[in-house]
Amino acid sequence: MYVISELKPGRAVQMEGIPYLILASQFGRKSQSKANMQCKLKNLRTGAIVAHNFQGSELVEPADIGFRHVQFLYKNDGRYTFMDLQSYDQFELSEEVIGDAAQYLVDGQEVDALLFEDHPIGIQLPSTVALKVMETTPGVKGDTATGGTKPATLSSGLTLHVPLFVHEGDTIRVNTETGEYRERV
Repeated sequence: MYVISELKPGRAVQMEGIPYLILASQFGRKSQSKANMQCKLKNLRTGAIVAHNFQGSELVEPADIGFRHVQFLYKNDGRYTFMDLQSYDQFELSEEVIGDAAQYLVDGQEVDALLFEDHPIGIQLPSTVALKVMETTPGVKGDTATGGTKPATLSSGLTLHVPLFVHEGDTIRVNTETGEYRERV
């Protein structure tokens, strides 16, 4: 069990049988009152973001979240299909559960599935992914008035700014946490 001072971003907790991921936490204490921890939580089953206030002596149950290496197969009608790389079982997750991670997924990509009570409830991306540049304007030498970047559309559909030396067909590495260009592969 966690005491409220142990509730940090990135930890998984369980309330009323539902797993939550702590996105943000702020400790607070007003004069003559008990300490409290204000947390922003993500429901790992539905993807909904909720705010919760934990009181001073409250104990919070940790969620037993497991990981399994899976491969993204395809998207169909807002459902994402994955395959377990050990058992070759396939499962689907909804667009709401996948959330912003969808913009980094391409067919055949390997990611980690989050498991709660042996059921997949989400995915965790690696810190960087390699994506192919599908469309971008040619870089003109000396055109640095805009900071030396240009927009590019990647194989996953994501659009971001890349340096002028990146061309169509290049593979680049993108930071999945910030959504920014990292390097050319």
